[in-house]
Amino acid sequence: MKVLVLGIGNILLSDEGIGVRAVEELRKNYSFSDGVEIMDGGTLGIDLLYFMEGFQKLLVIDAVLGGDSPGTLYKFKGDEVKAYFRKKVSAHELGFQEVLALADLLGRKPEEIVLIGIEPESLDISVELSYSIKRRMQDLIDKVLEQLREWGINYERVKPART
Repeated sequence: MKVLVLGIGNILLSDEGIGVRAVEELRKNYSFSDGVEIMDGGTLGIDLLYFMEGFQKLLVIDAVLGGDSPGTLYKFKGDEVKAYFRKKVSAHELGFQEVLALADLLGRKPEEIVLIGIEPESLDISVELSYSIKRRMQDLIDKVLEQLREWGINYERVKPART
């Protein structure tokens, strides 16, 4: 089974970049079994279609405007993912909605799609995550790892390099 863990978002807009920051943490701190790819999708939009091809499972990590307090974690599966992206919160999400629709139309959609997200505190111009989101980063990572375990993916924590 091939699994793509895709972090999307704009790192120039504070918490909007949480998906990208999360995949950076996953790459730095975890080692995954064969068949798992961790990808920074940034704001690629429609170009992501080519990178998604050939994967049976897709796990997307992103900022989610769900209306709850900052730091709230969300998990959407299947059609819930498409419904969420129809809200068009930002430019990359409009592109991702199109990616999902086109993948479906072309018969290239992964068998299962899950979105794990977190309610942002700030979407201001900044390359730093807000305090409340930084504080919840490990909780977000744990939610991602939990989903991977559900799919039977093995991983291990890598000891951080000494500086």
